[in-house]
Amino acid sequence: MIERRLFQFYFANGDKQGVFHAVYAYRNPDGGFGHGMEPDTASPESQPLFSIMALETLDEIGYLTKEMILDDFMPYFESITTEQGGIPWMFRPKDVYPCEEHFKSIKEWAALSTTAPLLGILEKYKIDIPWMKKAEQFVWSEFDRIKDKHVFCYLCVPRWLTFLKYTRSREKAEKKILELKKWILNNGIICEDKADDGWGLYGKPHSLNYATSSESIFYTLFNQKTIESDLKELINKQKEDGRWDTWYGISEGTKLEWAGIQTLWALKVLKNYGRIEK
Repeated sequence: MIERRLFQFYFANGDKQGVFHAVYAYRNPDGGFGHGMEPDTASPESQPLFSIMALETLDEIGYLTKEMILDDFMPYFESITTEQGGIPWMFRPKDVYPCEEHFKSIKEWAALSTTAPLLGILEKYKIDIPWMKKAEQFVWSEFDRIKDKHVFCYLCVPRWLTFLKYTRSREKAEKKILELKKWILNNGIICEDKADDGWGLYGKPHSLNYATSSESIFYTLFNQKTIESDLKELINKQKEDGRWDTWYGISEGTKLEWAGIQTLWALKVLKNYGRIEK
């Protein structure tokens, strides 16, 4: 439903309220979001990642406010903050619901890719609360620790950029962005084989995964020929029924859910590059 309402927002009537209601349907009494917002687990309890996804979605459509962040989101995030100062990526699902195997043994310690975007959004909305100080120390220490280990993850990198774009530590941020650019261009990160079934999916990114529009920070990493070639191939990957598939999913149903997520992403990218007919 979230993807459907986002599709309406971007390609039909621009209804923000519908997106809000779709997102908040996943909200729990503790203020976190659960219930399979991402298809890899249907377990109902709140998850840090799903709560970040909710925050990002409302920010993306321009619905989020400073008051919502402080009243609806921060109590949950503060309640799950670790001694390190950050928030975990996921918690191991407690209920007997289907989930991907990697969630059953996930490390529940603080993670860069949830803490960084939260900090970035707090900075964007001119929020200054005590929680941020230790969280920022954690984020910078994590950048130093992981270096280029997860730069292949085009789902993680934009979340890092949310922090790097809005942090007041501009000198450190610009240095880190330059490092990310260098690491993305390293051999082995970009999947050059367009015939690969995983091309453009998790672990095998192409240029459009990092440069989703000409306004993207990483747009200048790729020449126009590469962008055009990847746009053409992205269009070619569309199935007869209109979807873009992924290999993700623990069932045929969840594969369809992932296809909805991937299809919305592809359509937004094609719109950004002027490939959607009016």
